[in-house]
Amino acid sequence: MNQIEIKKVSDKKGLKQFIRFYYDLYRGSKYAVPFLFFDEYNTLSPLKNSSFECCEAQYFMAYREGKAVGRVAAIINNRANERWNRRLVRFGWFDFIDDPDVSRALLDAVEQWGKSKGMNEIAGPLGFTDMDREGMLVEGFEEMATCYINYNYPYYPRHMEQMGGWQKDNDYMEYHVRVPDVVPDKFAKLSQMIEKRYNLRVHKFTRHELVDEGYGREVFRMINETYKDLYGYSHLSEHQIDQLVDAYIKKADLNLVTAVVDANDNDRMVGFGITFPSFARAMQKSHNGSLWPFTWWRVLRALKWHKTDTVDLLLIGVLPDYRAKGANALIFNDLIQQFQRYGFKWAEAMQQMETNTGVQSHWQYLESRQHRRHRCFCKKI
Repeated sequence: MNQIEIKKVSDKKGLKQFIRFYYDLYRGSKYAVPFLFFDEYNTLSPLKNSSFECCEAQYFMAYREGKAVGRVAAIINNRANERWNRRLVRFGWFDFIDDPDVSRALLDAVEQWGKSKGMNEIAGPLGFTDMDREGMLVEGFEEMATCYINYNYPYYPRHMEQMGGWQKDNDYMEYHVRVPDVVPDKFAKLSQMIEKRYNLRVHKFTRHELVDEGYGREVFRMINETYKDLYGYSHLSEHQIDQLVDAYIKKADLNLVTAVVDANDNDRMVGFGITFPSFARAMQKSHNGSLWPFTWWRVLRALKWHKTDTVDLLLIGVLPDYRAKGANALIFNDLIQQFQRYGFKWAEAMQQMETNTGVQSHWQYLESRQHRRHRCFCKKI
């Protein structure tokens, strides 16, 4: 057996090799979607990612006879650990060839690094925060991925089972939803009733409101409130919120962003939905995460001119007091009409915790199927 060598990533060159390993491993896959190289670099760079104000990380590469055969990120989110009263080291960006010795060596490196920092648990795949990709694919290997989730080969979860000691910590479910030709009565009639009874209404933002008047930042402050009790959630700081506004709000098609406001409370925002046209097919034409020379045009056609039949449901949040009032129905009622206008045929509902039956109950009113499942694993160290 050839010896596996684990090396720490210690410089910019090494970080680029760390990122490129994914492209090499998944080149030719019909289901994986390459992530934008500069997005990956900015996320993993301590100089670029504001999450490093509460996180520390170390990246590892596995080599055999000088050839890269795996990678993993070890992350400690001190803010999340304090919130959840855990001493947890996270692993993420976990990719490897089909060799259990490689996957084991990588996770051993994360464990040892975590122990050296005083951690007594390891869990993942997780990112720095909930805004990063989470979970290992355990169902839906022959389903097209999106630009916002992890895709991995079927042998990944088999390796976790073979190593022993690992337990399921959390599962996320995703749904493939057909955009209906007519808004379902459940959403249309409920929306009318909610507007009259509670004086809630849909609001479509202008770019000025979102960027200059601070409503974009308010969206992510609401995420802090609506997501605070979800698995492993890490509170977003003002600096992190600024980066997320730049990454999502400034680029969004505002017809595909819907807010619900309470007219009885000075039009206070109480719910929101952020969706993007899917550019997964466009990114599959990129073999190295670059937009050049032609991928940028394919992505632009999808994002700006909606030359895609699929829309991604990225973020939906409603304040707790307004969930029972049906504010979600207002969001879906409006967004479905926007999807119809743009000619989208399908919607990808992003990750929902399997215990979040409230969100999953919405799909019963639409033609949908639960087509992917991601899992986070954990164990004591």
